[in-house]
Amino acid sequence: MTDVAVRRRATGTLKPPVRTAVRGVGTALAHGVLSLTVTGRENVPSEGPVLLAGNHSGILDGPLVFFVSPRPTSLLTKSEVFVGPWARACGWLGLIPVHRGQPDRSALQSGLAHLAAGGALGVFPEGTRGSGGFDSTTDGLAYLALRSGAPVVPIAVTGTGAALPRGSTVPKLRAPVRIAFGQPVTVDPSGDPRARRTVRDAAEQLRLALLAHLQRSTEEQP
Repeated sequence: MTDVAVRRRATGTLKPPVRTAVRGVGTALAHGVLSLTVTGRENVPSEGPVLLAGNHSGILDGPLVFFVSPRPTSLLTKSEVFVGPWARACGWLGLIPVHRGQPDRSALQSGLAHLAAGGALGVFPEGTRGSGGFDSTTDGLAYLALRSGAPVVPIAVTGTGAALPRGSTVPKLRAPVRIAFGQPVTVDPSGDPRARRTVRDAAEQLRLALLAHLQRSTEEQP
């Protein structure tokens, strides 16, 4: 049995009603617990393939983007989450497991298939939690953008690190958190989109675009 088949059996299959319910309840809870501001929803295309790319400084980043995205979004999610009963639940939500720290072709192929079907795919290209400043990014986002032709919507997520610091299990009540969706970016390939150098050049193009959006969003905050 292939690795992809094993993952599909382990994670179950997407259940849109479950995803819709979780997104609704999650959004209500997020607004109730946090002082949450969401801007730029109109920048996310209402249909067709699109990549949503955000910075990553806190554990709340992924869930919040999943909840408040203006359209249902599958997220590339660290494989460590897919354990026991959570694996099946993650499959119901449409999450895609990715093994960090190594090229994960199965995750990339699953992402491409989702985009080819006209879906929205969320990616945190820093690879793991850090400063959230796009100091460095992995090549996965660029690979997906080049191979799919999908536009990339940058997302600036601020305040999550302070809202739920490392080691804490409960968010700080009414902690300010802001999620800003930016205008779509289209990658301009400098060569063969399958070539490693082209992917790396595209990754730097996207990193700079994501960083510029993050800086603008930070400057606009009151």
